Amino acid sequence: MRMALVAGEASGDALGAALIDALRRRFPAAEFAGVAGPRMKAAGCRAWFDSEELAVMGLTEILRHLPRLLRLRRTLQQQILDWRPDVFIGVDFKEFNLGLARRLKKQGLRTVQYVSPQVWAWRRGRARTIGQAVDLILCLFPFEPEFYREYGVRATFVGHPLADQIPLEIDRAAARAELGVDGAARVLAVLPGSRRAEVERLADCFAGAAELLAARYPGLVCVAPMVTPELRDLFAARCAALAPRAAIRMLDGQARLALAAADVALVASGTATLEAALCKRPMVVAYKLGAITAFLLRSLGLVKVRHFSQPNLLAGSELVPEFFQGAATARNLADALAAWIEQPERAARVQREFAAIHQTLRRGGAELAAREIAELLAAWTAHAGTVGSS
Repeated sequence: MRMALVAGEASGDALGAALIDALRRRFPAAEFAGVAGPRMKAAGCRAWFDSEELAVMGLTEILRHLPRLLRLRRTLQQQILDWRPDVFIGVDFKEFNLGLARRLKKQGLRTVQYVSPQVWAWRRGRARTIGQAVDLILCLFPFEPEFYREYGVRATFVGHPLADQIPLEIDRAAARAELGVDGAARVLAVLPGSRRAEVERLADCFAGAAELLAARYPGLVCVAPMVTPELRDLFAARCAALAPRAAIRMLDGQARLALAAADVALVASGTATLEAALCKRPMVVAYKLGAITAFLLRSLGLVKVRHFSQPNLLAGSELVPEFFQGAATARNLADALAAWIEQPERAARVQREFAAIHQTLRRGGAELAAREIAELLAAWTAHAGTVGSS
């Protein structure tokens, strides 16, 4: 059994690693290869390319990198076809993976997309064309399969692996002890993103918000888990210039530990917002795109949902404050964080909402995804056998 996988960033790498582990339990002799990050490599995936090579965001950024990405995709497509895997699995990174899947499916390969494109938020009519590219969509959120059914696309809710990995009850005291943080301290976790463009856009307002909060609450402890040394250095430089009082402590990874230790969190929109919710931490979310990208989204009316952070999308209401583009200022973020600290009853209510979300998403996500892939392959094998004997 051969399985090709492509993951384009840190969150996809984590999902891919969990899926590989689950698939290996079903197919002990399986081989895995493709585009992988450190976690997928550790799980046994041979990396033809590193996932960092695909980590770009926003329309203008993708346009700048488009020639390189197209060359990489052509090379990767040929490698996959030469290797002839039993299935291709695109892990998140939808724009890249769906185009690749479409070409591979035309060549007779089974194709799976793990993490639904947010077509329900952006381009609803595109759901039908996604069905032409993949045989199965594995959805992380419960409202997604029903949307695809309207378009005749096979989609299954498998839950989110993070909900299985993160315990329902978080031990804050243990997390603080591991980080060497005073158990009685007030702690802010700062998560400015996992991609360079993201950190560059949010660094100043995040550092500024931490500085304002540190002035308001003497003794505040600020920790910032960073995905790579490069991003750590980038953010640390801005914090040194803009947030000397906050004295933000940089961590190498350890996002979950930082969130477990925190009272509140300041988070870049993305998977980290779900991780914060599963850790039951009140948060403030910010999202900044390039100016041209943001202008196009607004002027063309491309966004079809009211919220962009994952906790609010799952709840269908604004559980946590969101700030987009120019609204994501240091003052606005600091004030919203202070509101969580000064309104403990409100914080307790949102923590109960987060607990309910956690239960909904806790379905043995990677195992269920592996089962769906196994069933797809079994059905295809049976179909091929029937055709061959007729």
